[in-house]
Amino acid sequence: MQAPWQDLLHWWFGQGTSASEIAAEKQRLWFGYRAEQDDEARQRFGALVEQALNGELQDWAELPEGWLALVLLLDQLPRMIHRNTPRAFAGDERAQHLVRDGLAHGGDMLLAPIQRVFIYLVLEHTENLAAQDLAVSHFSALRDIADEHEQALFVDFLDYAERHREVISRFGRFPHRNAILGRETSDTEQLFLEQPGSSF
Repeated sequence: MQAPWQDLLHWWFGQGTSASEIAAEKQRLWFGYRAEQDDEARQRFGALVEQALNGELQDWAELPEGWLALVLLLDQLPRMIHRNTPRAFAGDERAQHLVRDGLAHGGDMLLAPIQRVFIYLVLEHTENLAAQDLAVSHFSALRDIADEHEQALFVDFLDYAERHREVISRFGRFPHRNAILGRETSDTEQLFLEQPGSSF
């Protein structure tokens, strides 16, 4: 019998057998905006996202792949399904607790490196400097264990983690979220937002 999270993991990670193959197939899904991708996420997994946001599906976290899938439902998919609305971040707190608990038990070490990226991204999404430091540390470790032909991929993940950390170190929050969350933007933040690459 197929695990209830298998369709989601197959959609998210595809058919590749190496991190490079998986990233080549799925990078546009992960990090690019296309309306049809958001629609597909909503149609296929919207009900599961709502269950996860309501505190359901906690039993998924008892197995490594279920834990990963639940993290995706709380952290990644709301950013697609509820893009540019406050609800895009509605699962962040639950995801952060889930990740902290899993990391405390070494759950990330039971996943493939490319899967671990999406555990550590939860830390990268927080407006908390200690969590950002931890994200950089974990992405550094992934880079260090990567095969030579996959180094560039994991160097890129680390670069993004370091850039996120720099923003939180400077502002204590992500200024590009201010408009969505109804927060006032300071003059310094406004100058920053006018620079290329200021939004993630």
